[in-house]
Amino acid sequence: MAASIGIMDSAYFVGRNEILTWINDRLHLNLSRVEEAASGAVQCQMLDVTFPGVVPMHKVNFDAKNEYDMIQNYKVLQDVFNKLQITKPLEINRLVKGRPLDNLEFLQWLKRFCDSTNGGIMNENYNPVERRSKGGRERSVKGSNKMPKSLQTNNTPPNSSSVGLTKASGPKPANTAQVQALSKELTDLKLSYDHLGKERDFYFSKLRDVELLCQTPEIEDLPIVVAVKKILYATDANESALEDAQEYLNQSLGVKAEVEENGEQEDY
Repeated sequence: MAASIGIMDSAYFVGRNEILTWINDRLHLNLSRVEEAASGAVQCQMLDVTFPGVVPMHKVNFDAKNEYDMIQNYKVLQDVFNKLQITKPLEINRLVKGRPLDNLEFLQWLKRFCDSTNGGIMNENYNPVERRSKGGRERSVKGSNKMPKSLQTNNTPPNSSSVGLTKASGPKPANTAQVQALSKELTDLKLSYDHLGKERDFYFSKLRDVELLCQTPEIEDLPIVVAVKKILYATDANESALEDAQEYLNQSLGVKAEVEENGEQEDY
């Protein structure tokens, strides 16, 4: 099954919000960005959910912050791949860099693989927090660094005052006009969501095509290609990487022009 999931499979058109919801719901975590799963710990536990007992969770480090510790997690994941005869290559050197597209693509593949194995149904007897205590939590106690908030258990209790208020006041009955208005609003929201989803998938596929083209060995070191990759792999969502890419391109082209000019002068 793993080898049959091609790059144009519908698995690769699943949005990052759906991926994050899938991870957070099953593992009781608080991830807000796919690159927060770059350490490989989440992927290990997702396979532990799907194949209970196969993953040695005591070797999985949820505190991993540097590339060395992350690589250890991916070694555990590779061993599990070998046990399960999963043939998908693990591009560890790219995943540990925390690039959003690389990590999103791998998590999209992982979701399709897990869903195709268990039908998308989680074992109700599986306790993700207890299983993590066999790995990351022990290291968290021994180590000096705290576990990232995104990889901490999401066990926030409901607001007691809100619960009490709800019980005291009770729901108010809605009249027919309100129901119809809310129904229409819900329908409009669904249509808008579907439209945005299709638009998102369209532009993501274009970005993926550009990324694959930029990885062509014959052109990947050209200044214009390097500048494009700077934009693709920019990790700061609050700032545009266009300015950095233009500066790099101008410098590269300036150096090239200077070299060519010097060469012409030497010919004379």
